Amino acid sequence: MEGQWLDRLWMDRALRLAGLADGLTSPNPLVGAVVLSAAGELVGEGYHRKAGEAHAELMALQQAGSKAKGGSLYVTLEPCCHQGRTPPCTDAVLSSGVKRVVVAIADPNPLVAGKGLMLLREAGIEVELGEGAEAAKKQNSAFLHRINTGKPEGILKWAMSLDGRTALPNGASQWISGPEARSWVHQLRSRCDAVIVGGGTVRADDPLLTSRGRRTPEPLRVVVSRELNLPPKAQLWNQELAPTLVAHGPGARAEKIALLDQLGIERLPLNQCEPQQLMEALASRGCNRVLWECGPELAASAIGQGCVQHIAAVIAPKLLGGIAACTPLGDLGFRNMENAIALSTIQKVNIHKEIMVIAKLMHNQT
Repeated sequence: MEGQWLDRLWMDRALRLAGLADGLTSPNPLVGAVVLSAAGELVGEGYHRKAGEAHAELMALQQAGSKAKGGSLYVTLEPCCHQGRTPPCTDAVLSSGVKRVVVAIADPNPLVAGKGLMLLREAGIEVELGEGAEAAKKQNSAFLHRINTGKPEGILKWAMSLDGRTALPNGASQWISGPEARSWVHQLRSRCDAVIVGGGTVRADDPLLTSRGRRTPEPLRVVVSRELNLPPKAQLWNQELAPTLVAHGPGARAEKIALLDQLGIERLPLNQCEPQQLMEALASRGCNRVLWECGPELAASAIGQGCVQHIAAVIAPKLLGGIAACTPLGDLGFRNMENAIALSTIQKVNIHKEIMVIAKLMHNQT
């Protein structure tokens, strides 16, 4: 029992270390590592800070040096066994002399997928898998989702009044939520690789879509506009703070294409310009998690095409009214209550006067 308690203690420390780089490691996962000496003393620790830099195991083992011999390594994800931008972590583990490795979860990446654990076991190292597994899966849900589905994990965010409106009947929407809730959203953006809006949001709100300096680099700002019906001037066209990508369909007008090219805005031509096709393209760019901050029609399409796994809704203590309501979602095509999408893992957070509701979608995500 004492051994199990100690394993949990050190794996918790490794998980906390991994979380320090939340939102910064894509396309790589979050990984933390802790090294104990043969006497059970902490002699090394580290975490993967961003893609291209040293992996957590290597940092921890280098810090431990010769003190790692005969000791234990705790790591939140299976050590890699392939040459990428950095050497295989299994080589460092084998040369360190540790006799025991405790791993939270296996790496589903086809380049690893259990091979790292097998190499360590074949070398005579005691390997234990599963300590802290649930916490590790939750921490790396975005990476795991991209590897398993070929699409980033999607979060749909909106702010609405208590009567369910996202804008007044005349379209005015700034600001429904208060500064404290908006600051929370900036923090949420810092944990995402891209922030997505539609052309309507650009025309109506002229958003900036940055984390306000909470992340470096800022997340990619993505605009979805089938025909490029976009204003010639917008905050998003200034890329000094953050890059902008515009996804459009084959029906985009030549003069609109020329304007974006002249402004130096990267374009992503899509055959259908649908959320699923966009998400596949973003996954190929290494995005693990994206934030949808779009209007109701695009939001409904994103949900319908399995591009949203979580909802983050700010509920403000205001009543906006209006018969023709501006609501967060367009028509989902449901005709009876049995079709309604159920939510799970609901968390409520009080942010000053507002309530933030965070929930997971339960419908099948393809």
